Amino acid sequence: MSTAIKAGRPGPRAWLIMIGCEARMVARDTAGLVVPIGLPLLILVMSASSAGDQVVADGRTALDVFVLPLVLTMVIATIGIINMPSFLAYYRRSGILRRLAVTPASPVMVLLAQVVVSVIQAVIGITAALTVAMSAFDAGPPTRLATALGVFVLAMAAMYGVGMIVAAVAPTPNSAVAIGLVAFFALGALGGMFGGRDALPDAVATVGEWLPFGASVEALGAAWAGAPVEPAHLVSLGATTVVGGTVAGLLFRWE
Repeated sequence: MSTAIKAGRPGPRAWLIMIGCEARMVARDTAGLVVPIGLPLLILVMSASSAGDQVVADGRTALDVFVLPLVLTMVIATIGIINMPSFLAYYRRSGILRRLAVTPASPVMVLLAQVVVSVIQAVIGITAALTVAMSAFDAGPPTRLATALGVFVLAMAAMYGVGMIVAAVAPTPNSAVAIGLVAFFALGALGGMFGGRDALPDAVATVGEWLPFGASVEALGAAWAGAPVEPAHLVSLGATTVVGGTVAGLLFRWE
């Protein structure tokens, strides 16, 4: 008499193995590992000297209120919009997601493991930026630390929402990188990454402020300055997260 074998759900050890595999994949991707940390640090170092001398409000400098929020937003946007979609597109292209779909280790485990590794990478990038800014350029911590942490979490979720749309529509890893780069630079340009939104036409600057990159910079800047965060910025980040997840859920294919 044959005995049916019942598949069990993956336990903590399986999750740790999956996260470890994702971490090794990210570590082997030199550009994906260095760019989210190196590029923001480069912009920070180039801008910190002049911005650190400009007091804008309540003793806070332009470095605190403008440059640091921009640098931190760049870290999470690079990881969420460029890195993560390229890995998911690779897994789909190589058939890994399709094979996992018929095992207890569902493709969702890959996504969650990628999220965990991305959060770790973002924390490393943000820690490096804050360490350099505070030790070398006398930047201050956010006046409202809890608000800054909450905005950071919401901003990262929004960037992942955009990244999931990229992963859903990109057929190959290379196309995921290309689409992600276009989305990153478009959102960054409208959000003040290339010199602030003051140089943009008023209507374009307003749109840039409502999009997730600009909303993240503005909300983090308010938390650093101790000012109230505009509800419109929080709504923008929340809406991006919901819309991104919904659109990706409709368009994403595991194979």
